[in-house]
Amino acid sequence: MSQSTAAPPAPDILSPEYIADPYPFHKVLRDHHPATYHEATQSWLISRYEDVSAAFRSPAYSSKNYDWQLEPIHGRTILQMEGKEHATHRALLNPFFRGKGLEAFLPIITQNAAELVEQAVARAAGELMDDLASRGRADIVAEFTTWFPINVMVDMLGLPKSDHQRFHDWYHSIMAHLNNLAGDPAVTARADQTREELREYMLPIIRERRTGDGEDLLSRLCRAEVDGQQMSDEEIKAFVSLLLVAGGETTDKAIASMVRNLLDNPDQLEAVRADRGLADAVIAETLRYTGPVHMIMRQTEQPVEIEGTTIPVGATCILMLASANRDERHFANPDVFDIHRPDLDVSKAFSGGANHVQFILGRHFCVGSLLAREEMTVALNLVLDRLPNLRYQEGFTPKEVGLYTRSVESLLVEFDVSPAA
Repeated sequence: MSQSTAAPPAPDILSPEYIADPYPFHKVLRDHHPATYHEATQSWLISRYEDVSAAFRSPAYSSKNYDWQLEPIHGRTILQMEGKEHATHRALLNPFFRGKGLEAFLPIITQNAAELVEQAVARAAGELMDDLASRGRADIVAEFTTWFPINVMVDMLGLPKSDHQRFHDWYHSIMAHLNNLAGDPAVTARADQTREELREYMLPIIRERRTGDGEDLLSRLCRAEVDGQQMSDEEIKAFVSLLLVAGGETTDKAIASMVRNLLDNPDQLEAVRADRGLADAVIAETLRYTGPVHMIMRQTEQPVEIEGTTIPVGATCILMLASANRDERHFANPDVFDIHRPDLDVSKAFSGGANHVQFILGRHFCVGSLLAREEMTVALNLVLDRLPNLRYQEGFTPKEVGLYTRSVESLLVEFDVSPAA
């Protein structure tokens, strides 16, 4: 008589075990619970690549859940919009983040990144001069990645460099709110305070720039029109708030994970050091293997059936991006970081035709995908050029943290510094 093996229970995505290492639990979800109800968040978890990618293109799902998830902290943004309203606002934003509109900001990105790396190297050299002579060390996360994309955004918006710290604090408050699935009231209260502080800061500047002739992103957004329609003051403010997450948190975490992945795979680090044409492959594989956004919510507009399970109308669904991007049904050896991977289409990795789901697919495909690519490319080249012989500090082991978004909390590294530095 044959004995059947009972399926393991569906994991709790709020449990300490899951948060410590979600990847094995993703496989349990994919293999045994591809659509399962999670009581604590009152959401349906969808974990397979086929189902997640289909959800982004299907009219059976909408982004109406953002009304309660994002609007309380950001205000009404393009993410909450559908149909003509979404198309109009996306048309207002696309010129700034794709094609020639982006090229105007690349010098800012390069200069900003160079200054941060120079400061990290200079500090390290000064502190370790007596003991280590020509050797340096730094925390790549604390001294570079957590500042770089936020500073880029502030500079692109034409706001004072003296406000970098203020935006950095707001950004961490917003991300704490989005990761607060357990409902900590202190985190919610700080997010409420951030929303009001950002509003009071931004609205007078927006009104002033309506009539100006500045070429910064904020001034151009204030003047931009599609069919005679402009974004309102509140919509522009909401977009700036969204930028702190979409252009800050995600790129911060993606760059940190990219460096970590290369340090964990020295042969691939040396390959891209020798051939910078592999940069896109490094970035694309990082987005697949350790993408910064692990989950995103959608709402069902009609019943959806997955593997015999029916998700009802009006249900909140958590699309498990990190699980989908490691689905062995779609990628071979998905738990291996491989920049030479043949089943990842690098040529389409930063477009709506991507075969990973980190940038979303369909009508809500990430408007900032090319900006993220440029920032990650600049960061990769600077790390390779300015931090020779890069390696972990002795005894250091990287640790991932986060639920909604995830990356390493620190990267303690050592690197050679020339005597001239």
